[in-house]
Amino acid sequence: MIRPPRPKILSRRELRAALTPRRPGDHKGVFGHVLVVAGSRGMAGAAILSARAAARSGAGLVTSAVPRGLQDLVAGQVPEAMTLGLAQSPAGAFSPAAAGELARAAENKNFTAMAVGPGLSHRPEAAKFLLRLLAAVKTPAVLDADALNILSACERGEVRRLLARPGGCVVTPHPGEMARALRTTTARVEAARPAAALALSRRWGCAVLLKGRRTLVTDGWSLWMNATGGPALAKGGSGDVLTGLLAGLWAQRLASGRGPSDAAQSAALAAWLHGKAGEAAGRLATPWASTASLVVEKFPEAFKAL
Repeated sequence: MIRPPRPKILSRRELRAALTPRRPGDHKGVFGHVLVVAGSRGMAGAAILSARAAARSGAGLVTSAVPRGLQDLVAGQVPEAMTLGLAQSPAGAFSPAAAGELARAAENKNFTAMAVGPGLSHRPEAAKFLLRLLAAVKTPAVLDADALNILSACERGEVRRLLARPGGCVVTPHPGEMARALRTTTARVEAARPAAALALSRRWGCAVLLKGRRTLVTDGWSLWMNATGGPALAKGGSGDVLTGLLAGLWAQRLASGRGPSDAAQSAALAAWLHGKAGEAAGRLATPWASTASLVVEKFPEAFKAL
């Protein structure tokens, strides 16, 4: 693996510089439109958590695209978000035809950034949907969960082509997903986390956020380490929350033009805020009783701390 530079812990001053400022005359259009592409039968919660996090990130608009059978459920759980119900397979996952439907919607909606992957499932039809979507819609993207596992089965050249987009791309693997992407073992990733993050960034041509204790973020050259977080985040759904938060923070920079729209910078800010909200959730509910939903509810405390 690549010999990495020493990871840098970002100061609060540097992190605040990545937060999109507010002005008295602002309206929702200033802060971007996030598209969350997530969910399948049995995993509606992933879509709900990601959309809730995007809505509480500061983004101006959020649309949740889900298999058609989940649309009413998700709409009822995230009233702040618009919903798109797309073609689904008999198993309740996105069907390949849904990619064309979403591409047509993207032409009309002008999405600023999209979060793709939570709860997609491992089904073959979901994999075909994802690959068609990434080929057809070149919106800046945050990719997580099942999207990463699907891409890990592809050849490097195909992945680079799919992830190449004018605004950039961020992937957010946990160590197991990182191991599949690099075709190595989780133990080797954990033994050399900085080198693994850099290697995937350069291999896939995108920014990388490697989750886990002391989350790492890299653009392929620089390397940042996050100092917030804790065991309250060791719960199902925490990654879905981070995905929606990151897409929302990044969309604000892309849409507003207030400062650099660097993907890695937004990823570092998202990791810090997510960790801080996790700390607050743990204090309130203990690490045992905390949930991903509570982490979203603690976003205001995290923003105030920054």
